[in-house]
Amino acid sequence: MSAMSIAFTHLTRHLTAAKWLTASLFALSLTGCSALGGGNMQQQEPDPDLPELAQKAAEQMVASNPELTRYSPMIAATFVSIDNLSQSSTLGRIGSELMASALGRQGMQVREVKMRDSLFIEESVGELILSRTVQRLSAQHDARSILMGTYAQGLDYVYISARVVRSSDAMVLGSADFRLPLNNNTRSLLEGQGGW
Repeated sequence: MSAMSIAFTHLTRHLTAAKWLTASLFALSLTGCSALGGGNMQQQEPDPDLPELAQKAAEQMVASNPELTRYSPMIAATFVSIDNLSQSSTLGRIGSELMASALGRQGMQVREVKMRDSLFIEESVGELILSRTVQRLSAQHDARSILMGTYAQGLDYVYISARVVRSSDAMVLGSADFRLPLNNNTRSLLEGQGGW
């Protein structure tokens, strides 16, 4: 074999190896891009929204006290801010409505009553006091229980505490706590502050 043929064979081998190496590096870079970039095909689960959380909370209440539905019918009070117990918001109003609906799906009979100034919390001791208005409304609607709740805004979440109390003596029959991510949607619900 001539020197020219040997040199050509070596060159061909080097070029083939270089092409293989280039192709391998290109394929590897594509794999890396899909792993690092937006090529992640699995999308992250969305945060649960308020109706979903209310449904789970209602299920939890009834599961922890299966006798809860015996205290029907129930009337619902607007949820209030833990920082100002005479103040609510769109979040407090819709939170109460969604919880009442969810409890209704669990077998609780819910009476539709738009309550105003129906309850307050004595801030010094934090005890729930049923006012004469609540007692009157309970009697008018033959309500054996009342849904009430509070919410608190944190840095990343709004914390909601809901409970159903017996109208005759304010004994807590069921309770559930959950948190709602503090995103733009939640902030807009909190902006609708105001009295009941």
